[in-house]
Amino acid sequence: MREKAGLTLYNLCLALWVGGIALYTFLVTPALFRSFGRDTASAIVDKLFPLYFPYILIIVCLALGAFLLSGWKRSARPRLALTSLVVAVSITLCVNFLLYPEVRKTKQEISSFEKTPADSPARRQFRTLHGISMALNLLLLVDGIALIVLGSCSKRES
Repeated sequence: MREKAGLTLYNLCLALWVGGIALYTFLVTPALFRSFGRDTASAIVDKLFPLYFPYILIIVCLALGAFLLSGWKRSARPRLALTSLVVAVSITLCVNFLLYPEVRKTKQEISSFEKTPADSPARRQFRTLHGISMALNLLLLVDGIALIVLGSCSKRES
C-alpha cells in the first residue's frame, strides 16, 4: 500500500514538474513578451518568479520523497532515477537560494530594459545570469522527462 501510494505521488509530481516547467517556459513567458512591452512583460514575470521557483523546488523534493516511499521497485534503473532526482533537488536549491537572488539584485540595477543600453554592465550581467537560469531550467525539464521515460520503461518490463 505504501509503495503504491508512493508511486502514485511520484508520477503526479513528475507530471506537475514537467508540465509546470513546460507551461511557464513555452507558453506563459513567450505570450507575455509577445503581448506587452519588454518592461511590462518583465514586471509581470517578476511577479511570477517568487511563485515559480519555490513551486519547482517543492515538487522536485516531493518527487524525491515519493520515489523513496515507493520502494524504488518500479524504476527500470533505480540508481539512475535517484541520481537524477538528487541532481534536480541540488539544481533547484541553487537556483532558489543562490542564482535567483543574484538575478533579482542585478535586475534592480536596470531601470528599464527598453531604455538601458544592451552593452551596459548590468545588462551584460543580467544576460549571463538569465542564460544560466534558462539552461538550468531546461536541464530540469529534460531531467523530469527522462524520469517519466524511465518510469514508462519499467512498467513495460515488469
